[in-house]
Amino acid sequence: TQGRWSLVGPLLGDAPGYGARTRALAEILLERHGVVTREAVLAEGIPGGFSALYGELTNLETLGTARRGYFVEGLGGAQFALGAAVERLRGLRSDEPAGALVLAATDPANPYGATLPWPRRDEEGGEGARRRPARAPGAYVVTLGAEPVLYVEKGGKGLAALRDPLERGGGRVPAAWLAEALEALADAVRGGWLKRLAIERFDGEPVVGSELEAALVEAGFRQGPRKLTLSA
Repeated sequence: TQGRWSLVGPLLGDAPGYGARTRALAEILLERHGVVTREAVLAEGIPGGFSALYGELTNLETLGTARRGYFVEGLGGAQFALGAAVERLRGLRSDEPAGALVLAATDPANPYGATLPWPRRDEEGGEGARRRPARAPGAYVVTLGAEPVLYVEKGGKGLAALRDPLERGGGRVPAAWLAEALEALADAVRGGWLKRLAIERFDGEPVVGSELEAALVEAGFRQGPRKLTLSA
């Protein structure tokens, strides 16, 4: 009984167990994501990662609950999906316009920051005030044509453009896509899906007095001394 003793419970307590618990976790991820990949499991922060669930996902395939295949190009070779999700993917038409959509950054429907990397602007690379997008609770992302274009920081005080917000080729004119993205964001507020926004920063810089202020006003934001606000 002599010697050094260490408590190992904290090291093992968070690891998913085998059997019913792991089976339930695998089923939850299939319901949540439709298509489960290695990156999606890592984004969920599950101890042990994809390998901890691989056995149960394989068992669900054997039972006919899940299917294994290469359903979504670019998401890795090991993909498990519910049959209903596979049928919905088959029914999608690539030529259908996706339009504008506002999603919570943590929504499983948003693959960016999980299975796909966030897009980077051409001029990014140095130190700057602009915050990088993250799958943070309370943050939102606006997509156009299924591509993320605008990030709303937690708290609704800052916006970050995920593509160049100004037209190229001279002048400081807001890009055409920005009006569509801001209109979708404003519709989400007016519809009650988002709470009041009080935008103080755009790409880390004060929005009042910037070239982008007019675009927010056009979308319905009200001018203030240091911020532009919008509420339902």
